[in-house]
Amino acid sequence: MAFTAKDVKELREMTGCGMMDCKKALTETDGDKEKAVEYLREKGLATAAKKAGRIAAEGIVKAYVDGKVGVLVEVNSETDFVAKNTEFQDFVGAVAKTVAQGAPADVEALKEMKIAGGDNTVGEELTAKIAKIGENMNIRRFARIEAAGAVVEYIHAAGKIGVLVEADTDSADSDAVKEALRNVAMQVAALNPKYVSTDDVPEDYKEHEKEILMAQAQNDPKNANKPANIIEKMITGRLAKELKEVCLLEQEYVKAENKESVGAYINKVAKDNGISLAVKGFVRYETGEGLEKKEENFADEVASMIK
Repeated sequence: MAFTAKDVKELREMTGCGMMDCKKALTETDGDKEKAVEYLREKGLATAAKKAGRIAAEGIVKAYVDGKVGVLVEVNSETDFVAKNTEFQDFVGAVAKTVAQGAPADVEALKEMKIAGGDNTVGEELTAKIAKIGENMNIRRFARIEAAGAVVEYIHAAGKIGVLVEADTDSADSDAVKEALRNVAMQVAALNPKYVSTDDVPEDYKEHEKEILMAQAQNDPKNANKPANIIEKMITGRLAKELKEVCLLEQEYVKAENKESVGAYINKVAKDNGISLAVKGFVRYETGEGLEKKEENFADEVASMIK
């Protein structure tokens, strides 16, 4: 029995499963919707679909670097317990490798790709893991860098924070370069800069921050009798200080003993090793940032189980 796109859509509405899973179910059951529903139930996919509305704000960030290609991916789960599960972590690692090899345009395109080391698509594997592990999971985002020079990864606190740093260099395989970029990645993880340098800061960001600083200065009684030009100089100084805090190369290098900047540290590494080295960009993911967190009350949970 043949089936149409409308049949796939209707099956999806009936079960809540993904389009590809519904198409496969109809293919396996020769277009019989009732049998397709049973097929999805047997595979645990219909059960997995019921979990899709539950909050998944835990999880891990994983990195994968192969030569000049670096990937950072965040996959969320409902609980930190599942995030520590080896099967879940292996799945996230395979997703990262798939991104590196396939260079998908977005998460939806990624889900349609065959997962690295397997026969199923990433989306099919995700659904299967949800059904087996029993929690909602979500591939939230990924970043892929194909560097001309070098790319180095750093994962902090078992996947709570992940960083990729890209650099232009003529010595990508140098141990000195790898060590320096790893140190820079640790800096990014710790201090969470927004930009590489002050040259990268958009003018609208500067103007917005300047407006806030101006309002703060005008509302401070200590500045009531100060001339406008003096207040302007104060604002300029405060803005410059703030930009140093949000720009990676201008930040004070946390591992330095003499309070040198990250930029000075990179220049020193380049000079000491007779190489070219310049930080070009970075990506920083923190697991669950910006997501709604599920509020847990252990006492209430136990009470509900007793009832």
